[in-house]
Amino acid sequence: MKKSNKCPVFFPKAAEIRQFPMNTPPILSQEELGCAMQKLRALAAAMNQVLFGQKDLIELVLIGVLARGHILLEGLPGLGKTELVKGLSRALDITARRVQFTPDLLPGDITGTPVLQERDGTKNFIFQEGPVFANIMLADEINRASPKTQSALLEAMQERRVTVMGETHALPSPFFVLATQNPIELEGTFPLPEAQLDRFLFKINVNRTPADVLAREMGVEPEISPVLNAQELQELMQMARNVAIPEVVADYIGRLVNATHPGESEASGGVKYGASPRAALGLAAAAKARALRHGRAFCSFEDVQAVIHPVLEHRILLNHTARLDGQTPAAVINRLVREIPAQNKPLPDSLAAAKIH
Repeated sequence: MKKSNKCPVFFPKAAEIRQFPMNTPPILSQEELGCAMQKLRALAAAMNQVLFGQKDLIELVLIGVLARGHILLEGLPGLGKTELVKGLSRALDITARRVQFTPDLLPGDITGTPVLQERDGTKNFIFQEGPVFANIMLADEINRASPKTQSALLEAMQERRVTVMGETHALPSPFFVLATQNPIELEGTFPLPEAQLDRFLFKINVNRTPADVLAREMGVEPEISPVLNAQELQELMQMARNVAIPEVVADYIGRLVNATHPGESEASGGVKYGASPRAALGLAAAAKARALRHGRAFCSFEDVQAVIHPVLEHRILLNHTARLDGQTPAAVINRLVREIPAQNKPLPDSLAAAKIH
């Protein structure tokens, strides 16, 4: 199958991926990178006290937070998803509010509602903020709420503001939605629509911990002390945005996301709908955040490949035949990584012989 060498017109936002030529000096100094690594290492250590033995999960959550992304955690009950979010808020010393999503939950229960109050003999509607007005909103079992209530989060997640009765209210900064859902209890649930799934930067599958870890978890609940504050977190987020992304890496991201669509690659066989342009921007942001986590001023192909699964899996929709055959979005992504070369052009003979990639 013939594959195009350039990012197609399908991605109108591809130019928004911040590109830097390979010889551009890094914006971040080594001193700044070292300080960021030290803070992030302390944050990871604090999170490990809450969820011991889940190093990969904690790393992805930290990367998602640095990239200013919302995160969907999917796993069986009792695996610590809620405790992870609570521990994150305590370690960052920011506000967190939890909402238990149920079928009878209304949009106003999340965003807030105007309440009629009388002052000085006059009656006026005063807006009462809902639980969405926090730095971290934990949407517990988000798929149990009705589609109408789920849609109340769309504006909050994308624009970081809510509009109630024609009035727009800005949300605190930083603002994240960390949602959980249970994959086994499907009765009385409403699957998240594709438009809302696309607003989650990561969808992370939470796995159970091994027996030796369970033995260590039995005991007193750990006390988490703040290791960062909101100002320091925002500074780290800005540093992640300033991580350089070389042109070749940006091109690799564009070709990977484009290849998820039917007919664009052999690996996309069985795909009904591929990833959106938002996925390309999210993949770039996550790759830059991972580079900062590892103390680098430039992101690399390795960073892209490390975060491609949580970024793209929930954005690839398989057709009916592929689902019957047992295919999964994860398998499609594995084939994409093998099929799409990191370098769009062949390396010079001297570099190819040296196996420099």
